[in-house]
Amino acid sequence: MIVTIVRAGLLGLLAGFLVACSQKGMEASDAGLPGLNPGAGSAWQTVSPAQVGLDEGSLDALHADVLAGDYGFIDSLLVIRDGRIAYEQYYEHDYRDIYGVEARTPGPLVVTSPSGPYNYFNAFWHPYYKDTDLHSMQSVTKSIVSAVIGIAIDRGDFPDLDTPVLSFFEEGAVAAVDAQKRSMTLRDLLTMSAGWQWDEDVPYSDPSNTFAVMAKSRDWVQYTLDQPMARPPGTAFKYNSGATLVLGQIFLQATGFDIEEYTVRHLFGPLGIERYEWKRTPLGLADTQEGLFLSTRDLAKIAWLFREGGLWQGSRVVPAQWVRASLVPSFKANADGSEGYGYKWWTQNYSHAGEDHVAYLGKGFGGQRPIILPEFDLVIVLTGWNILPDRPFFTAPEAIARVLAAVES
Repeated sequence: MIVTIVRAGLLGLLAGFLVACSQKGMEASDAGLPGLNPGAGSAWQTVSPAQVGLDEGSLDALHADVLAGDYGFIDSLLVIRDGRIAYEQYYEHDYRDIYGVEARTPGPLVVTSPSGPYNYFNAFWHPYYKDTDLHSMQSVTKSIVSAVIGIAIDRGDFPDLDTPVLSFFEEGAVAAVDAQKRSMTLRDLLTMSAGWQWDEDVPYSDPSNTFAVMAKSRDWVQYTLDQPMARPPGTAFKYNSGATLVLGQIFLQATGFDIEEYTVRHLFGPLGIERYEWKRTPLGLADTQEGLFLSTRDLAKIAWLFREGGLWQGSRVVPAQWVRASLVPSFKANADGSEGYGYKWWTQNYSHAGEDHVAYLGKGFGGQRPIILPEFDLVIVLTGWNILPDRPFFTAPEAIARVLAAVES
């Protein structure tokens, strides 16, 4: 296993598995997928690339390209195969210098105050939490929140996904209520198909981005709820970070638990994740759309948990049915259909050695990418902080291709 800290300028889950689990039910899937072996307690075992059938030279070539700045600002690269860490690199960048001017300049990514947690250029908060190794997850937080909701439903603590959103709010306190908004369900929030008028397709540095407008308001949940409808809920994918904030508010009301506490008890605890931070909205709600900070290795636990169908070290953590539903696209997420979106997890079509495959991943602003490749028994974890447009960026398809180049036949 290679571990380096570098100072530089800078799921089918297997289609057959899904089908088999759907036919046989949760009990038959409790064995998970083969290969989980993270060692005693919460520690990962570490091995050389060759021990798990990976070519170290190919991975070193990728490492050299990261050092050369070909992919912008990458903070960590972790490759896990057969449940063991085979390659691990960390890259140190002086973000106080890199984004120093932007941190002091008012704009869409400098929110609330120049020194606050929503100034995305402030190196005290981003990408690392207060000079620790806890890295901002950004919208990978959404994927983790989805797992927690699945756990809560299975435990009987959270309502059915077909429950109307407005049943949790006084209708008279919500603007622009119409028949479409009344028909919006929890499932629509979960699958980014709520139907609100919303535009996060432009860069987050663009003041017209709806998220940037929301972030300047005091009550982010209320801002989201008040948006007019653009289409019937459940009919089309439209990325909307506010939808996950509304889910966070509903979670608090429905369960009686702050989602941070619930996550620690029922997800982080079983995985042995002891160190984390979770930002709050201006009104104190856990920021369910981008607030989590985790170490790279602990993010890898979340990805490996989903690679194993919701099992960790043989114990059930997330219901198998929820993992399946999360990883099966509810909607196409781009024009050509190469990306899909399930329960706050993405799918990515790709080809390798003349065969078509599907990867499963989370996506976070700046380059956070936990990527699951079930057919190759691989998890790739990337963190980074490329937050301005028109800069080099390590896309998921390219990361997949580069790591698969190391797979020895």
